[in-house]
Amino acid sequence: MSAPVPPDIAEIERAISRVAHLLTRFRQHDRTVVAAGVPVDRAAVPLLRALAEHEGPMRPGELAVRLAVEAPHVTRQLQRLERAGYVERVPDPDDRRCQRVGLTGAGRAAVESIRASGRRWIGEALAAWSPAERERLAGLVNRMVDDFAAHSAATAAGPAADGD
Repeated sequence: MSAPVPPDIAEIERAISRVAHLLTRFRQHDRTVVAAGVPVDRAAVPLLRALAEHEGPMRPGELAVRLAVEAPHVTRQLQRLERAGYVERVPDPDDRRCQRVGLTGAGRAAVESIRASGRRWIGEALAAWSPAERERLAGLVNRMVDDFAAHSAATAAGPAADGD
């Protein structure tokens, strides 16, 4: 029999599930990405964001690991983004047999448009919140994401990660 779940943990899990559902719905994609004037599907947005957050071009496999998706998924999306002019392939300086993928000027502009549209939507949704409340939320959400990432890395590494 499993241990009872503390009510606060159950409520956090419920809230995260609701937020994830709201943010990943097709209609939400239309409200932010399509409204930004960037004609890409939902699966392409995390790739664009990851490339924008990284210093310089990345290997497709590195991008797949960062996004925790299968490499063929990344390859298909990159091909679409390349045809649309948002990404370009460049030689890997460490291994000329390989290629890296980076954003083009149009790709950087697309990411900025997507971010601006998303920020507008969030600002409208939280318009009744005070700046102090929004600042506190931002701090707590960032802390939560950092802790989730650290816990995920530690559990993925297995028992050897704790020094045994």
